[in-house]
This record gives sequence, structure tokens and C-alpha cells, in this order.
Amino acid sequence: MVGKNNALIVFQGKDIRRIWFKDEWYYSVVDVVSVLTGSSKSRQYWGKVKDREFTSLQLSPIWVQLKLESSDGKKYATDCANTKNMFRIIQSIPSKKAEPFKQWLAQVGHERIQEIENPELGQDRIKKYYELKGYPKSWIDKRLRGIAIRQELTGEWKQRGVEEGREFAILTNEISEATFGVSIADHKKIKGMKPKFKNKNLRDNMNDLELIFNMLGEASTTAIAQTKDAQGFEENKVAAKKGGTIAGNARKNLEIETGKKVVSKDNRLSLPKPKKELK
Repeated sequence: MVGKNNALIVFQGKDIRRIWFKDEWYYSVVDVVSVLTGSSKSRQYWGKVKDREFTSLQLSPIWVQLKLESSDGKKYATDCANTKNMFRIIQSIPSKKAEPFKQWLAQVGHERIQEIENPELGQDRIKKYYELKGYPKSWIDKRLRGIAIRQELTGEWKQRGVEEGREFAILTNEISEATFGVSIADHKKIKGMKPKFKNKNLRDNMNDLELIFNMLGEASTTAIAQTKDAQGFEENKVAAKKGGTIAGNARKNLEIETGKKVVSKDNRLSLPKPKKELK
């Protein structure tokens, strides 16, 4: 299972953070240790393994420190290892889950390489995920298009000096608020999404029109940033507001013509179910 921005995966119900670095996945060692041991003190456990298996033997570290998002929403330097080196670390941890975890880890890495060589495979996997969740085909098509538009936007932000994490979140909220007239947090409340479920994706609970206007806001922002050659956070914030406003004005015009609000309490549970094929 793949999480938000592919930064989170799940093994047997346990979350494992990862990051794409130097053309391969790097996984949080502490998260892997937690999965294999079931220990609530995985950091201390990993510290002892490091001392015993590497430091005391004067071996070079086979991990690197990369910034991963923590439960408080902030990013911290975290010990991470690629698939090859993670196998070595796993060997130092006695666990019945070690072998199935190795097989799963190898498959996850292989799938990512396949997706780089053939991006359509990645979309196929996402499509299958939404189909299994019961989303209708017409909704899935819009959601996949929205993902592509979002990736183009975040790619522009990275090139234009916007920092991932907090700055990305602020700009995203600027677009969303200008598009829908409500913040992302308030939009989630309207959908009945409980705040304690932080990993729940608002877009996965949008109706068709919300997805369409969301795409318009982000695509407009990308076009403005490119045309104005926006650099840095502040200039891209201006572009985000303008892009969202374009979508917001279109939304307001539609609401005037139909007499209906675009932002709706409808969520994934109330989306139309796919019709069964007649035999």
C-alpha cells in the first residue's frame, strides 16, 4: 500500500517512512526495527544494534541521515538505508518477520524501478488501489489526472526554490482556499473527516466537481508560475493565490447558474458506487 506522495508504506499494518534518494528508496531504520521487533523503544533498540554490529567493530555506517516527516508534521534527520543495506541491518535483528519482510522489501524496490522505466505501471497500481476501494471509474480518471497535475506543480515549486513540507503545505492551502472559499482544514470538517486521522487525503473524499476545480486551481498556478518565472516562496505564494482565484471565480459562476454549492459534505462513503456489469 502506498501513502501520501509515496512517502509512507505499510507492512502488516505498520507504517514505514521512506524517501526517494539517489535514484532508489531509502527506508527509516527505526520504523523497520519497530516492525520487526514490535518494540515501543525502537530508537534505543536500534542504538544498541548500531553499537554492537557497527561501532564496536569500527565498520563504516551503512546508513545515511535524511529528513523524514515525524508524527508532529515536522521533518527531522533520521537514519535511513537503501534496500541492500537494510538487508544487512535486518540480519542483525532476530525476528520471525525477517524473511517475509525481506521479500516484501525487495518487491517494493523492484516495483519502483519498473515505474521509473514505465510510468504507466505506477498509474495502473494507483488505479487498481482505488478500484479495490470501490471508487467509480469516472471518479478514478479525474483523480489520476489530478495527481499528474499536482506532480507537475510540485515539480515547479522544487525548481523555483520552494521548500518541501511546510512551504508546500502553505501554498497548497492558498490555492485551495482561493478555489473553494474554505481552508483545507475546514474543507475536511465539512466532509466529516476526523482530525485524528492525519493521513486521510481530502482529495480522496472530493466529488467530481471538487476534483475538477482543484485541478483548475493547481494547473492555473503552474501556468502563472512559469509565465511570471516566480522564484522563492513569496513569489510562488502570489502565483498560488492567483491560480486559486481563477478556479474560485469559475466555481462561483457555476454556483450562480446551478444554485448549488460545489463544496459538499459528500465523501468517499457517499460517492456513487460502480454499476455491476450485466451478464
